[in-house]
Amino acid sequence: MTTKLHQAVIHIEDLSIGYASRQGTKVVANGLSANIYGGELTCLLGANGVGKSTLLRTLSAFLPKLSGRIVIQNREIDSYTDKQLAHVLSVVLTERLEVRNLSVLEVVGLGRSPYTDFWGKLSIEDKKVVEQAIDLVGISALADRMVDTLSDGERQKVMIAKALAQETPVICLDEPTAFLDFSSKVETMRLLHRLSRQTGKTIFLSTHDLELALQIADRIWLMDRGKGIMIGTPEDLALEGSLENFLMGQGITFDRETGLFRLDNDCTMQVRLEGEGPRYAMVRKALLRNGIRADRQVMSDVCIVVGEKESDSFTLYLPTGEVFSLSTIDVLLGCLIPVVSNTDCSC
Repeated sequence: MTTKLHQAVIHIEDLSIGYASRQGTKVVANGLSANIYGGELTCLLGANGVGKSTLLRTLSAFLPKLSGRIVIQNREIDSYTDKQLAHVLSVVLTERLEVRNLSVLEVVGLGRSPYTDFWGKLSIEDKKVVEQAIDLVGISALADRMVDTLSDGERQKVMIAKALAQETPVICLDEPTAFLDFSSKVETMRLLHRLSRQTGKTIFLSTHDLELALQIADRIWLMDRGKGIMIGTPEDLALEGSLENFLMGQGITFDRETGLFRLDNDCTMQVRLEGEGPRYAMVRKALLRNGIRADRQVMSDVCIVVGEKESDSFTLYLPTGEVFSLSTIDVLLGCLIPVVSNTDCSC
């Protein structure tokens, strides 16, 4: 069943993308077919050079498609004039916002350009739309500040507000978190997810922030040179093994238990680990970092039982019959590693 919000707003069919180079036309990817749905945050993931930016810029009409179809709101992209397209699609590119002598209010007001006259004079209605966009993004307190005095995270919010002020059903963003610190990355991604829900807009972005995308995106596009595009919710892609194979051989592995990626540590030892919750996850993480595979499926004479409460100790059972109650993971590692190093428990 397809709800109103979950209708295909953008449809691509047998799409071939690329760009002009000195050697001629460089084909980046071809045979791409997919849908982007309304009211969702969709994240495009892929290795460097796979063509994420080329795809996003082609969907945004910054680059011409080589062949195939791009349909936006049941209309071929080539049939739109520039002005018509500006009423349908707004874009936030990777480049840092570098402007001087313009306030936040003035920059967001530039989003009304498709609706104003040659002089760009804002009507009362235009000003209301600008104020609403600023309020939606949560930067009302910054409205009179000069943009060049803002942090990178605040500037990115200004650009998102400008895209909202353009009042388009589709917003495309190319690496919107590229220059941000971690807390600003999280804040920006959460903001975009909230906006997709509150406004019903189609928000499509490319990103290298794998962990954030898997936790926040409604739908993931995995772009691969050999396989084209694999699409689904993060959970469906995890269950079918697409995420597991995504970064195979690059020192990263997909952890089905947490639904996230982690470093592919070389395990030379293993122990049985019993428990649940965050304390179990933290012990498992610490052991993996030290080359020890540990989970409920391991059969070993060495066993660790993790209590659920913060006041509970970590109980270590050794092959000798000895049992130790240890207060911290640091103490647990100090006691365990010498034991397993001398125990035949290779993975």
